[in-house]
Amino acid sequence: MEKSLKKYFALFALPGIICFSLAFLIPFIMGVVFSFCKFTTVTNATFVGLDNFKKMFSVDNTFINSFWFTIKYALLCTFSVNLLSFGLALLLTKGIKGTNAFRTILFMPNLIGGIVLGWIWQILINGILLRYNVTLVSDAKYGFWALFCVMNWQSIGYNMIIYIASIQNIPHELIEAAEIDGAGKWVTIKNVIVPSIMNAFTICLFLSLTNGFKMFDQNLALTAGEPGRSTEMLALNIFNTFYGRSGFEGVGQAKALVFTIVVALIAFTQLRGTRSREIEA
Repeated sequence: MEKSLKKYFALFALPGIICFSLAFLIPFIMGVVFSFCKFTTVTNATFVGLDNFKKMFSVDNTFINSFWFTIKYALLCTFSVNLLSFGLALLLTKGIKGTNAFRTILFMPNLIGGIVLGWIWQILINGILLRYNVTLVSDAKYGFWALFCVMNWQSIGYNMIIYIASIQNIPHELIEAAEIDGAGKWVTIKNVIVPSIMNAFTICLFLSLTNGFKMFDQNLALTAGEPGRSTEMLALNIFNTFYGRSGFEGVGQAKALVFTIVVALIAFTQLRGTRSREIEA
């Protein structure tokens, strides 16, 4: 059996490798090359060196604002989403009546598409704010907290399911031993439950962090970056630069490259930190 698998491995792996190359690897390499070029189509690219990266920080002064706005948003959402989802997971693993119904209801927002979700929440929030003669785009703070609430509302249920699955896999003997030793609820959570589900924290922190940085559709639907592009996150900023400004396609591609590197470094740091705790646990 193993000899057969080895013999035909390349044949079965080939379709996946071709799809991965066509859909990701080749476009990524082309993107890296085009970030150093001035172009309007892929056939008329002219090498300009680091000019696109210089324009990114000088001519186009919106990138820095979007960068810090996105970092603040992603870190705050990562903290709140995981804190609330972990808390709900603890609550819904206590055998409360109607637990399955609560799990289903809390998970359902994750099934709604980002654009649809953004439009629904825009109508709801603007309906409330109009009573005070303001809208989501009257001030950047309204847009920020609207994006924050929508991200939490959509993501908490998904992370909660991951935490629940991990908590249910903890041997009951560990919990009982902690209770026999006189450990209180908080001590049990800190010293038994959290170390036992560090793999779930690794996954959920990674998903929350990367989703926060990559946020595009809800940002477009809720505020479209207004007022004055002050609520424009990095993904939307790259989109507007690439498609909204003639002659700035290369600058948009350079932003995308920087964006990819930053997110990869942050995600790698997070994964390394939480995985080291998994080993200790």
